[in-house]
Amino acid sequence: MIDFTFTEEQKMLREVARKFADDVVRPRAAEIDEKEEAPMDIIRKAGELGFLGVVFPPEYGGGGFGEIGYCLLLEEIARACSSTAVIIGGHQSLGSMAIYLAGNEEQKQTYLRPLAEGKKLGTFALTEPGAGSDAGSLRTSAQQHGNCFVLDGNKTFITNGNIADVVVVFAVTDSAKRLHGGITAFIVEKEWKGFRAGKPEKKMGIRGSPTTDLFFENLNVPKENVLGEIGNGFKVAMQTLDVARVSLAAQCLGASKEMLNLGIKHAKERVQFGKPIAEQQAIQLMLADMASEIYQVESILYRTAGLIDQKMPFTRESAICKLVASEVLCRVADRAMQIHGGMGYMREYPIERFYRDARVNRIFEGTNEIQHLVIARDLIKRGSYE
Repeated sequence: MIDFTFTEEQKMLREVARKFADDVVRPRAAEIDEKEEAPMDIIRKAGELGFLGVVFPPEYGGGGFGEIGYCLLLEEIARACSSTAVIIGGHQSLGSMAIYLAGNEEQKQTYLRPLAEGKKLGTFALTEPGAGSDAGSLRTSAQQHGNCFVLDGNKTFITNGNIADVVVVFAVTDSAKRLHGGITAFIVEKEWKGFRAGKPEKKMGIRGSPTTDLFFENLNVPKENVLGEIGNGFKVAMQTLDVARVSLAAQCLGASKEMLNLGIKHAKERVQFGKPIAEQQAIQLMLADMASEIYQVESILYRTAGLIDQKMPFTRESAICKLVASEVLCRVADRAMQIHGGMGYMREYPIERFYRDARVNRIFEGTNEIQHLVIARDLIKRGSYE
């Protein structure tokens, strides 16, 4: 832990979050995974503690802890349960963050405030069956008719899709322009006629975090619910994802630390050849590699979160965070599983769940292949490493 970057208030937030994770989340983690159901009672408790809006300023119902504080929160939650961390992330890093970044004052008071206060849950709907990394291929459309836009289409792989009250939806408003001024963001409420969420997908990991399709059929969206400017939706999506990738790295960091700790504990307890396997050099090398990579992730994560809080450029840095943190997480998961041996493969041990949960982090919030492109293009644009 790099204490010198944290204020006393942020350290206190971390302690409260750790206690919540240990006392409330961790005891339920296996059950959440087994039942494949969102732990809505835990999410409500998190809202009551102010955890669903820590990143936002107090004037919008948030805690005012900034990105650094938010990353501390997610790190602690992810050490206990990845599914719970993903629900909070989908709500705060994506749906709510888009409104904070692009919303006008009325939209922030109407939607962001109850989201930040934990009274409502949010999400972000960009991905479609034919448009994942290629956002320019969106087919969901929004046609303007008077003071409304009529929304039609289908989104897929949407985190919190069936539990969210407020959805930020991206749709094509000019099929000729598309990425260049033809995509618009809208704020949609789940109770509106024409909105429907599909059944949660059956997934390998993060099974307590619901992932669903969303369907929009002749859904009328008031012009006042255009988020940002008409045609500026792609920019809104990319700005939101830039921020979200940093908090995703925080989740990866928390899970990595937990798996390292599980590996240390097991290595000290498991006896083979008459002594704990922690005394075997092969095991020590794995533990050292895990700790070294985790330290790297922790260092770049909080440095980048600091850039966000200082309102400095961070697009390339956020892509690096997401890329490195998710790759490290998967390597840590593999080593931790190897240290546990056959026991780690059994579902009664938490390492099995963490191992399954880890893999998706290299896919969502933009695949790691896309992160390589973001980093490289930024370097070429600048002409040097600055």
